[in-house]
Amino acid sequence: MTSIGIIGTGFGGIGTAAELVTHGYDDVRLWERADTVGGVWRDNTYPGAACDVPGPLYSFSFAPNGDWSRRYPAQAEILDYLGRVADRYGVTRRTRFGARVVSALWDQDAWHVGFDDGTTETVDVLISAVGQLSEPSAPDVEGWESFAGSVLHAGSWDDSVDLSGRRVAVVGTGASAVQIVPRLAEVARELVVLQRSANHILPKPDGAYPGWYRDRAQRERRPIDWVTQQFSRGLDPDSTVATVIERLASAHLRLRVRDEELRRHLTPRHQVGCKRILFSNDYYPTLTRDHVRLVPHALAEVRADAIRTADGQWHEVDAICFATGFDTQDFLHGIEVTGPGGDLHEAWSAGARAHLGIHVPGFPNLFLAYGPNTNLGGGSIITMLEAQARHIRATLDRMDHHGARRVQARAEAEQRWDDRVQHDLAHSAWASCTSWYHHPETGRITSNWPGGTHTYEAAVADVHDEEFLWT
Repeated sequence: MTSIGIIGTGFGGIGTAAELVTHGYDDVRLWERADTVGGVWRDNTYPGAACDVPGPLYSFSFAPNGDWSRRYPAQAEILDYLGRVADRYGVTRRTRFGARVVSALWDQDAWHVGFDDGTTETVDVLISAVGQLSEPSAPDVEGWESFAGSVLHAGSWDDSVDLSGRRVAVVGTGASAVQIVPRLAEVARELVVLQRSANHILPKPDGAYPGWYRDRAQRERRPIDWVTQQFSRGLDPDSTVATVIERLASAHLRLRVRDEELRRHLTPRHQVGCKRILFSNDYYPTLTRDHVRLVPHALAEVRADAIRTADGQWHEVDAICFATGFDTQDFLHGIEVTGPGGDLHEAWSAGARAHLGIHVPGFPNLFLAYGPNTNLGGGSIITMLEAQARHIRATLDRMDHHGARRVQARAEAEQRWDDRVQHDLAHSAWASCTSWYHHPETGRITSNWPGGTHTYEAAVADVHDEEFLWT
């Protein structure tokens, strides 16, 4: 019986475990550093946290949810859904909670997994489902130790901090910020929003589902999927779709913001699609409120009761809220992985890479869910994760068919895959500006897949024996 260990219980871990268990792999163990399942949807509890992918497309195909209360479900609903799926497919009972993985060593045809409490477990196969968005990131600026107020981060929000009647600074204007800012504006006395660069923002076709319609909402899955595939085509800067998105975002800004100077600051200077396209109906109107100020400059310094922006201006604040995203380049952050190929992080020193986004040459029986170059510009990441889970399970089936104890991608197969992916990325909008998709030193795009979900599903649908070493 093959023993399988999975690190993490977000969508990737739960989906992969469900795929394996339903296909006869019973010795499946999951390790979760927290005390419940859920991944980012457990950790991201900031005000206004919700999905920017419509609910009918944001559930597993094998466990469609017929109970979303609105088209774009909020964090609590998604977390509840994940918990139900984990229970239904036996994931919860297979999970060891409070288990932070700190090391993984390949030795004698097995992975020896170490935890922060000093204990170890041994498995035949190791699957990382820690994802790309699990470690909150914040700028390192002068004066942190002197700040006397509250400091929060969207990725690790402290619900016990009351911001009512306080002067609050929000650092960042990305996907979490456009959700946080409108909510904080309802309670804060003053709100300062620090923006390094403006984003393309589209209206969000959201709304509550009537009770009678909820179980019918899954009928929207196919048309919504078609629309999201068009967003992927919009990553071609010369495409008609890119032009349509640009014009729609521009019209949305003009309609929502009448002040010319504010509108100028909110006009993106980069090509559409280069940075994440955002969706919001209330972010722009919030920035026009009397007690809300947009400061189009980066954070430069902090003192006990104020922050200084790059233009030299000081702003007195009582609390700082970071909406600055995650450390997206340090894949498997905090886990020392050692295999025949050496130290995994050293192998990835120029940027993470993997065959099909799943296999790393030199590291047998190691699989990645939501690995390098599998993030999206359009569509649902759940579709990608399901495709990866099916591929992992099929690879293990083939390993059994070959009578092998270990499998790893051939280096030449990984190189061909990487050459293709990087070539396509070089001709995409992502190559036109700097963003969190790039490795900070080499500029390599390590996060994203240069296409839609359908092309990726086709690419990983089969296991080609010649691309792997079966031992």
